[in-house]
Amino acid sequence: MYELKTKESDHSVIEFIESVDNPKKREDAYKLLDIFVETTGYPAKMWGTSIIGFGSYHYKYDSGHEGDAPLVGFSPRKAKHSLYFATGETEREELLKEFGKHTTGKACVYINKVADIDTDVLKKLIQASIRFLKEKYPNQKS
Repeated sequence: MYELKTKESDHSVIEFIESVDNPKKREDAYKLLDIFVETTGYPAKMWGTSIIGFGSYHYKYDSGHEGDAPLVGFSPRKAKHSLYFATGETEREELLKEFGKHTTGKACVYINKVADIDTDVLKKLIQASIRFLKEKYPNQKS
């Protein structure tokens, strides 16, 4: 049976951020931490070894695969900060037009630094992702 690698853990978010080598990335990680905590109302938790997540939901796909994931999150990676939002959320594309300098993947939005983006748009992206997941997966403990 498939074992999820990215599970919520009791590892320290602050210790993880402090382990980021680049001082500017570390400073931006603290800025992102403040924005995500303030916007979500959830405490920051480590998911796996490198994702800081907020809230959680249980998903189950038609294939039968199921698991738990953070509602939103971020990771201060070496190259760029990865921001994790829901896939399939419809407001994302419109909001990203006003977001600032970024690139995208399927679920991730990548930024070099917080100064490159509009933090008000970031807050809207966070809220839209949470709203979408709560509608898609109702009756969650989050």
